[in-house]
Amino acid sequence: MSEEFSAMDPPGAYDEERILGSDYDHMNGFLQSLMDEHKEVIEKVKNFDEALVKFRESGFAFTHEIDLAFNSFFVYFDEHILPHNRKEERHYFRILHERLIESGEHGKGDEPSTAIDLMEDDHTKFVQLASLSFNLLGLGTRLKDLDSRVMTFDLAFNTGRELTELLRLHIFREDETLFPLSQQLLTVEDFQIINGTK
Repeated sequence: MSEEFSAMDPPGAYDEERILGSDYDHMNGFLQSLMDEHKEVIEKVKNFDEALVKFRESGFAFTHEIDLAFNSFFVYFDEHILPHNRKEERHYFRILHERLIESGEHGKGDEPSTAIDLMEDDHTKFVQLASLSFNLLGLGTRLKDLDSRVMTFDLAFNTGRELTELLRLHIFREDETLFPLSQQLLTVEDFQIINGTK
């Protein structure tokens, strides 16, 4: 018997437990490709997160290793995470939003909201947090006043950590809830449109 989850005691975002469960082998190829990309993102996020912690523990001193990890993450963000988000937003989110409304999986109101609204909001927050963290790191290196520099780097650290947590949670929500729902609700024709084969 599977354990029940409660809003007052939710599963951790990194637990191996499954909510709806993701059966990768039975997912549509489009969903599998997104899940494969998520595995790579998680590894890059882990490296960035570890570099942020080392940066703070060192008293905000840049080392070659930290500098390399930061540069690597921000380049990866621009070249892989943003295109991944655009791939989801292009047709997939729009079509799934429609199917969620048709199936009753939505909030009530004049304009019913679905999980897609949350996912798109996360995508916007990714850009805001990544831009802010990147710019604060750059600004901190230019500040002569030590207190101002430390305060700026501390804010960059907190913003970067917020970004890594949001990325992990977003991926968990997609892999464990959104993608299994997509497999249930989307038709063959929907996936053809999403894949650009129709």
